[in-house]
Amino acid sequence: MPKKRRLLREQLREAVREARRRAAARPVGKKLSEEITGLKDRFALGPLTLGEAVVVLQERAWTLLLLLLSLPFITPIPLPFLSTPFGLAIALIALRLMLGEKPWLPARLLAKPLPPGFFGTVLKFSGRVLRVLENFLQPRLSWLAETPGLIRAHAAMMLLASLVLLLPLPVPFTNAFPAWVILLIAGGLLERDGVAIALGYVVGASGVAFFYLLGEAAVKLVEFLKAWLTGG
Repeated sequence: MPKKRRLLREQLREAVREARRRAAARPVGKKLSEEITGLKDRFALGPLTLGEAVVVLQERAWTLLLLLLSLPFITPIPLPFLSTPFGLAIALIALRLMLGEKPWLPARLLAKPLPPGFFGTVLKFSGRVLRVLENFLQPRLSWLAETPGLIRAHAAMMLLASLVLLLPLPVPFTNAFPAWVILLIAGGLLERDGVAIALGYVVGASGVAFFYLLGEAAVKLVEFLKAWLTGG
């Protein structure tokens, strides 16, 4: 058994070393603002679908799409008829990443057109968030964002967060917590920033605590109303 544990530790160390080597050799990608400018330019030519957005975003398309699709959930923008497809798209991309497979979306979702004013409206409310992310994200603890097994774990976390986004919960902050989990983890994967990924897990834990306290408060409120109505 000790020999087996040593072997597993050595395999983990080798995976981390390999991730660090890949991170050092990987070319620096475009900044978030540059990626988004490409989408803005394409929007100027006419309506944009999710499939066309993937083409415009090129090699980092799927991870960046996770980030962009989660942005509306942290803003006060109403998303009639878009919340479900956006949440579903995030869930499907995260699921494929978790399984170690190439991200994929069904043709029906890829053909989903974004409203003409949607992207500009999202940027109006989330532009500051993007600027903060762009300034914050940088290569740190890159092995957390490069080790294949850990990438699958991060994708599983984003999948769980996306499922929370799909829940019809008209309660403040219920969307913000999972949206920030996706933003931080996707941003960390984009920029090889292990610190951002770790913060995503911290936000996720905070969200669990929030939902737990919210449930406790709801139970106590129901008990109080029941006692008041029955005169107990």
